[in-house]
Amino acid sequence: MVPFQQRKDCVLEGSVRVTPSVQPHLQPIRNMSVSRTMEDSCELDLVYVTERIIAVSFPSTANEENFRSNLREVAQMLKSKHGGNYLLFNLSERRPDITKLHAKVLEFGWPDLHTPALEKICSICKAMDTWLNADPHNVVVLHNKGNRGRIGVVIAAYMHYSNISASADQALDRFAMKRFYEDKIVPIGQPSQRRYVHYFSGLLSGSIKMNNKPLFLHHVIMHGIPNFESKGGCRPFLRIYQAMQPVYTSGIYNIPGDSQTSVCITIEPGLLLKGDILLKCYHKKFRSPARDVIFRVQFHTCAIHDLGVVFGKEDLDDAFKDDRFPEYGKVEFVFSYGPEKIQGMEHLENGPSVSVDYNTSDPLIRWDSYDNFSGHRDDGMEAGNKQNTNSQSGSISGGLEDQCPWSDIHWPSQS
Repeated sequence: MVPFQQRKDCVLEGSVRVTPSVQPHLQPIRNMSVSRTMEDSCELDLVYVTERIIAVSFPSTANEENFRSNLREVAQMLKSKHGGNYLLFNLSERRPDITKLHAKVLEFGWPDLHTPALEKICSICKAMDTWLNADPHNVVVLHNKGNRGRIGVVIAAYMHYSNISASADQALDRFAMKRFYEDKIVPIGQPSQRRYVHYFSGLLSGSIKMNNKPLFLHHVIMHGIPNFESKGGCRPFLRIYQAMQPVYTSGIYNIPGDSQTSVCITIEPGLLLKGDILLKCYHKKFRSPARDVIFRVQFHTCAIHDLGVVFGKEDLDDAFKDDRFPEYGKVEFVFSYGPEKIQGMEHLENGPSVSVDYNTSDPLIRWDSYDNFSGHRDDGMEAGNKQNTNSQSGSISGGLEDQCPWSDIHWPSQS
């Protein structure tokens, strides 16, 4: 066994920041010497969240040459400390050098600052649990390049998933995971990431019941007009994705400053939505071939039980920390159980100052920022001959219940 050494402080070794887990019973954390030759900038954060769950995170701005060097250093450390007993979960874009450097890799990547599909969260937790239970020496490595919110989603979800077991040791591990999530992730995470952790926890515990009714979206109402133009107002348009595939693009709404207190984007007939949904609202800049994100929101239809859903500013990705979006602002969704026009909604019609440009053939409007995310990155390094463990991917085909039989993984009753 590799000797343990208790650590109390963050250790800076070259450009590597090694942070010990916060554990209530002061379990010793593995001493780590990753690099002494890198520049004096913390480009790598490596944390033993528990003794068997390791989080490795690189900033999205990491220099490519240093990043590759750090990847090799981490691989050497993991092999020396854990031999063949570690399984790496790549939560970011695929890279051939990752699969070359590590013998066992699972690909679970999704776009930075977003939340993964709900069934993907379930698949990750199942894979982690299977690996950790296969051998007491096995450890899990969560690899991420970008915002640490990705790691936070996995840690928080597995914290709830591990509630299936009631052992004292795992209870202490859950405490460590909770502290890690609250201290390191919550301040930098996105609202939709927290929402999906809430979904996952609620489905596991039974506090959220699965909605299997069809939902048709008819209206998206933005209460409070953001100021994205120099004279106020904005030019919003919507892109709606289902399972990360675009299914709807609205026209461009021109809203002069101070002319409206709200704007309604109507979809008729109603748009059938099922599964993981991403709605992204952009601002098309005036006389400029550019666009800004006004807000982004992700939700799963299985957790929607009301035909009217409201997201406040604090619930909207990007907008929750954008001063251009008013503090009192909110976004309302109006659903029905059928595509037919909802009667009695005439009061939602926009005033005469709001004009709509339905010419959505503009490449700026149609451009999909998620194209080819899962494709392999050409980073100039050989892919090697090592076989990669089967990739896991999220899809609404087959249904969430097929992927995650919640009734099979409820907490057992305690005698």
